[in-house]
Amino acid sequence: MAQIIPLTNAPNQTLTVALNVNGGVLRLGLFITYSEMAQYWIMSISDSQGNLLLSSISMVTGSWPAANLLAQFGYLNIGSAYIINLGQVPDDYPNSNELGSSFLLLWDDNA
Repeated sequence: MAQIIPLTNAPNQTLTVALNVNGGVLRLGLFITYSEMAQYWIMSISDSQGNLLLSSISMVTGSWPAANLLAQFGYLNIGSAYIINLGQVPDDYPNSNELGSSFLLLWDDNA
């Protein structure tokens, strides 16, 4: 079952989330920050013990099926993550003010 992760446009966000992934509950730490130099958001993911699993994932929408931010990391069994453009913005990624409003983070089972 897909879940929306509640994000804002705060430049540095740290969240601990409990996600329904692949039939079980998965607890992850998310660190989301806006890169002023690159002009897009990046995400790092840690496990429930704080061990870094993935770092510096670009939060861009992409084209289906490439839209899954975690596609190449399926072996981790942490699900699929998508940046969803709610249709009001022509860009493929949220700017510093659009995350959490014009763009949402959706998490689902492994693809």
